[in-house]
Amino acid sequence: MDGDVEQKSSVGVIGAGIQGVCVSLNLIKKGFKVTIIDKDEPGKNSASYGNAGHFSPYASLSMNRPDILIDVPAMLLSATGPLALKWNYVPKMIPWFLKFIKNCTKKKMMHTAKYMHQILDLALPAYDELFQEIDISGLVESKGIIYFWTDKDLKSRELEINVRKELGVEQKLLKPHEIHDLEPHIKQIYHGGVLYPGARHARNPRKILIKLFDLFLKKGGKFKKENVEKINFSSDDKPLIKTSSNLYTFDKAVIACGAFSKKLTDQTNEKIPLDTERGYHVHFKGYDNLLSRPVIFLNRGFGITPMEQGLRVVGTVEFGGLHNPVSKKRILNLVNNAKYLFPELNDHDDEWLGFRPTLPDFLPVMGKSKNHKNLFYSFGHHHLGWTLGAISGKIVAGIIAKENTNLDLSAYSSSRFN
Repeated sequence: MDGDVEQKSSVGVIGAGIQGVCVSLNLIKKGFKVTIIDKDEPGKNSASYGNAGHFSPYASLSMNRPDILIDVPAMLLSATGPLALKWNYVPKMIPWFLKFIKNCTKKKMMHTAKYMHQILDLALPAYDELFQEIDISGLVESKGIIYFWTDKDLKSRELEINVRKELGVEQKLLKPHEIHDLEPHIKQIYHGGVLYPGARHARNPRKILIKLFDLFLKKGGKFKKENVEKINFSSDDKPLIKTSSNLYTFDKAVIACGAFSKKLTDQTNEKIPLDTERGYHVHFKGYDNLLSRPVIFLNRGFGITPMEQGLRVVGTVEFGGLHNPVSKKRILNLVNNAKYLFPELNDHDDEWLGFRPTLPDFLPVMGKSKNHKNLFYSFGHHHLGWTLGAISGKIVAGIIAKENTNLDLSAYSSSRFN
């Protein structure tokens, strides 16, 4: 009988991005009563709208690697480089950077890669399950993703290829003529590349998110467009969520609001070192015929995805928190990089800035809060929030429903920081 009561309990999910919507959909399927709360409509200008649209099951190797520390100063000084700092944010970033540096050993890198690979391996099947229930025709393409490079920094390329090989990731090394055969419109500046054939891409991430959200509503889910200000707990540890206009009581709650999650986890007295990588995009409208799949130019750390809106040029990692203004320099950097590969591009549109929630070990936080048995987390997926939406939703809903799993979930626990 107890299990029956458990199934009927109410869950408040804070965040209407891909994480929150996927957690909520999976909970609804298990019989929970679910309410999503977010200050914005789903996908409005958020990371779930503005991302690169990649489904990247190969991307187990993150930024915490021994070779990156040697490259950081050069990256910061290069006008075309992938990394930038807002100097007014440096004092705030120092504790995060120190933790990040500790995670840049070979051992820690392999730990991250192993536990990213565990969930990335299941990422696309988890989406396929959800996609059976919505019409995604014309919205997802399965043509793989190409990375290419010049003959600079080849040690880093070797490292990536070898680690992925060790993990059993499907990859096909490309010679320059093979890159040209696949994508003939790119200026031939490259010396080598790799195709990840199992990868896919979204033609419009926001449209997919909205379809999943509409399915959630159709199955009886509720949505409150309100700004969550505080999370407290009743005497029996039930979450009390205070918004700008209401107070809600739930049996359980999930924090899944990406880079904004730290504001709430700090209130639960849990020190999770979440910070923000700021990412940008621009569109070149009407040029999506120049590319048939996403490409990433590794030397300059940016990518281009053919989408309904044209070519979406994405990239750069800027450390500057949630409150600094848009950096025109980073936008210009993206525009110039795109024109370097495609000299025929004209004016760009839609300058967008979004926030990637990133932890110093480049693993997400998924699972139960350290201090409250009815509070759960699903955030911190850095560059892979879009790829990992469906599988995170499945895992976190399974934890809430107290289901057994054969996955080792300890690496994603928030208690690793305490």
